[in-house]
Amino acid sequence: MEDNGRILAFGCHPDDVEFTCAGTLALLRDLGYQIHVATIARGNMGSMILGGDEIAAIRLQECRDAASVLDAPYYWAGWDDVEIEFCHDLRVNVARILRQVDPFLVFTQPPADYMVDHEETSRLVRNACFCASMPNFRIPGTERTNAVPYLYYTDAMEGRDILGRTTPVGMYVDISEKIDLKAEMLARHRSQREWLLAQHGIDQYILHMRGWAAHRGGQVGVPYAEVFCQHLGHAYPQENVLHKLLGPLCHPMQGKPLTP
Repeated sequence: MEDNGRILAFGCHPDDVEFTCAGTLALLRDLGYQIHVATIARGNMGSMILGGDEIAAIRLQECRDAASVLDAPYYWAGWDDVEIEFCHDLRVNVARILRQVDPFLVFTQPPADYMVDHEETSRLVRNACFCASMPNFRIPGTERTNAVPYLYYTDAMEGRDILGRTTPVGMYVDISEKIDLKAEMLARHRSQREWLLAQHGIDQYILHMRGWAAHRGGQVGVPYAEVFCQHLGHAYPQENVLHKLLGPLCHPMQGKPLTP
């Protein structure tokens, strides 16, 4: 896959990209890459007080505000929270964004995570990466992408699957120099403090993010890190391009066991 300078982070809900990979995106932006951010859902379930349309309008604007920190355009795939499924209409919507951006590198949710929305997002983005380059995958008004892009999965919530098992880690990226920018992007999602406290029991969500990034960093001896796994199935690029681009800031596991 040729490096065309465009990178897409495709999350599930508003703030998922900021929680999982904003530090790495900032490092790549500094290298001259054009960052694009998308979500499947609009965040319409993210309030105990406001109605769905009202909170969704707020959250979509928060997505745009957060993406603007990286000078990144933001895209919404047109779907609602808790209704994400691997269906034809949504596959087309996700692939349309892939074609619009035509990235050489894509980040998305991990295949195993704490909620179905995240897992379905992972499948949808994986499918779009594969299908968007097919001439006979017809989406009116779009052109096929040049090739299947590099695909990386972000960290699962608390690094665990639904049975509490440690999820795989392929590499750590040292984001210590970008932790404040990551916090700034997450702070743009200010509507979520009350929601996360009520639904998840998490207050001070920025401190929670810093704590998890510090935990991941401590596993490889740096102050703060984000973790990723590369999709290495047939037809997807096999080179660890993150390591190539980020050099010593990227710590591949190379088969070494992960300490939970």
